[in-house]
Amino acid sequence: MANITRYDPFGSLAQFDPFRNLQDLFGGVVSRPVLSSQGTESPLKIEVSEDDKAYRVKAEVPGIKKEDIKVSIEGNRVAISTETKREVEEKKGERVLHSERYYGRQYRAFILDQNVDEEKAEARYSDGMLELILPKKQGGTKQLPIR
Repeated sequence: MANITRYDPFGSLAQFDPFRNLQDLFGGVVSRPVLSSQGTESPLKIEVSEDDKAYRVKAEVPGIKKEDIKVSIEGNRVAISTETKREVEEKKGERVLHSERYYGRQYRAFILDQNVDEEKAEARYSDGMLELILPKKQGGTKQLPIR
């Protein structure tokens, strides 16, 4: 039996390190780019299970407000996207000593074997875990409200 592997056309870019020679020259003093440490992993970790009646999806989305999570269903295609906005600022009097801003998006889409009944689909978010219950059926498109 042949081994099946997922081809990632951008995988080599994730491992690209333009500062590798500088890293060797300066013995680790030069910081490595963030891109090289990310590897080819998906930012949203999911687990999908099924029984005769429904699919169950669990997605890890720690630190995200439920208002910033979007789930859409179109037939047998499910998409989960998140958006993060964080700003941290340390002040001493009127003088800013430290300021950080982070804006990021994550997106994950996958196809199921059967279409989903969007009208009966449920989404719950608690403690950084998004849980979807997706009953099997033929269907169209729906934006899920997250409770």
